[in-house]
Amino acid sequence: METDKLIEMLARQAGPVERGAVGRRYGAALAAGAAGALLLMLAFLGIRPDLAQVARDPMFWVKLALPLALLAAALAAAMRLARPGARVGYAAEAALLPVAGIWALAAAALYSAAPGERMALVLGSTWSVCPFNIAMLSVPAFAAAFWAMRGLAPTRPAVAGAFSGLLAGSVGAAAYCLHCPEMAPPFLGTWYLLGMAIPAVAGALAGPRLLRW
Repeated sequence: METDKLIEMLARQAGPVERGAVGRRYGAALAAGAAGALLLMLAFLGIRPDLAQVARDPMFWVKLALPLALLAAALAAAMRLARPGARVGYAAEAALLPVAGIWALAAAALYSAAPGERMALVLGSTWSVCPFNIAMLSVPAFAAAFWAMRGLAPTRPAVAGAFSGLLAGSVGAAAYCLHCPEMAPPFLGTWYLLGMAIPAVAGALAGPRLLRW
């Protein structure tokens, strides 16, 4: 059967989409992914013991705002891409804003630091495990985000997979903030972004296989 005729036949047979179905599906996926990330964090990493004291530091909230802002942009993009023929719109540009913000803070911190201190600001004490811990915590949200997308109608599977992976990585990074001792913007702008990029790349690669109609 020709593609155009198949699409026309499916369109005639399709019923109305329930109002708010996309939002409810992603709400369930986000709740499940966040719960899974928190459980993994508690089981394998644990909450930092001085969290209550650290929460008084504005930089802690800057650290938390980075993945939450990327989460909001990725969620908006994923919900748009879940509809056939929809474009990402301004969600892609919105995802660049928190990245630009943390890089600006990182540049200011490196500029004001002594030359001998700059590498320590980038590497911290946990650079070798940070991105992989974030990727590990993103696994439940990755599965949930792909479940949500597969139940809808994406027509750009690689892009939809990438934003689904970024959504998952952002959830994982937000959960990791409750454990991670690092606070320096150069560290966050390097290793946190790398940790969130891992599931985003995995999603882009998996999308054409897992999100095809």
